[in-house]
Amino acid sequence: MIVPSAPAGPPMALAIAAATAYLLTAALALRGGQGHPPRLALLAAWLLHLLVIALGFLQHGLHFGFGPALSVTGWLVLTVYAVEFQVLPRLPAQRWLMVLGALSVLVGALFPGQALNEQTGAWMAVHLALGIASYGLFAAAVAHGWLMRRAEKRMRTARSALDGQHDAELPLLALERLTFRFAQAGFALLTATFVAGFFFGEQVHGRAWAWRHKEVFAALAWLTFAALLWARWRQGLRGKKAVRLLNAGALLLLLAYVGSRFVLEVLLQR
Repeated sequence: MIVPSAPAGPPMALAIAAATAYLLTAALALRGGQGHPPRLALLAAWLLHLLVIALGFLQHGLHFGFGPALSVTGWLVLTVYAVEFQVLPRLPAQRWLMVLGALSVLVGALFPGQALNEQTGAWMAVHLALGIASYGLFAAAVAHGWLMRRAEKRMRTARSALDGQHDAELPLLALERLTFRFAQAGFALLTATFVAGFFFGEQVHGRAWAWRHKEVFAALAWLTFAALLWARWRQGLRGKKAVRLLNAGALLLLLAYVGSRFVLEVLLQR
């Protein structure tokens, strides 16, 4: 039976409030016929989500697991989105991110993870911060890749010319540049995460570097992203092939840490 890896504490009430705020924000945007969600509603949900993350670490100490990884990743993606639609009004609306934000904050509160070893906690915190930051940037790249594919389909079917949205949304080339910039930044942080894990494996994990499930999937993800960026630089890779390669790398990266921790914490109860 699947049960939370730790009892749900006071942050659960805040997590429910944050999830509700995200869903209400999406509903307000739909009901009002707005493109982007109301700024104040999104800010309130975003702040509640941040409070859930902060109180989770205060309550359980320095800890981590697949739940906090998903929660922090969701919060980072929504942070990027909130900043972007302030500076890029023509960025297409992504109301579905509100639903993902609601799910991520609930999963993070239900499965708070396990405490880290005090002796390796500082190194582990740096290692995890780099890794989760790369998760957030790649997730933002995937979201922009989806927008890029949607814009490309509209151009091919001429829907945007018929419904008058072509001039209202961000151009395809601009979306493409944003997608690859997020991918490049995520790749840089993922490389730094690998370097830290390789050279400080004993301090971070309490044992030397070893090719376990997590490391294998992370290495495959790194190679996939490296191939994507190399093909982009040398061959001008773009469109459907680029997005598919990006999604494949993101899936491998998701399996590397979140997948392995889900199996250990939830399925195996370890």
